[in-house]
Amino acid sequence: MTTTEKTLKEVQEEIVDDFSLYDEWLDKYEYLIELGKNLDAYPEEKKTDDRLIKGCQSRVWLDWCMEEGRLHFSADSDAIITKGIISLLISVYSGRTPEEIAADDFSFLGRIGLKENLSPTRANGLVSMIQTIRGAAESKL
Repeated sequence: MTTTEKTLKEVQEEIVDDFSLYDEWLDKYEYLIELGKNLDAYPEEKKTDDRLIKGCQSRVWLDWCMEEGRLHFSADSDAIITKGIISLLISVYSGRTPEEIAADDFSFLGRIGLKENLSPTRANGLVSMIQTIRGAAESKL
């Protein structure tokens, strides 16, 4: 079963379950880093200022397209934990409809404790990533 064959809530629950396997935040950071390593290669020619997410201390590029009524995201970052965070977000939201994304509250991130365990600058970056993904969805409604 692919990610898009599962509901958005099912995918989010799986992520919450995955993160609950780790007791320590250092282990959760390692998991995020591994997620980032699995991110599809991002073309150098797409690393342009118009694709940079504003508000991130690290450089994070996000691109998206619509195919058959669904948004598909690709991204990269120059920082390993940030790359893991954007990879996590893409694994949840890529292939979803704009309506699904715009209606979601992204609360699963709080349930895994991500916001509370990031430095203030990374937490701000996470908020910017969420706003950018939600903005992409809202622009297609």
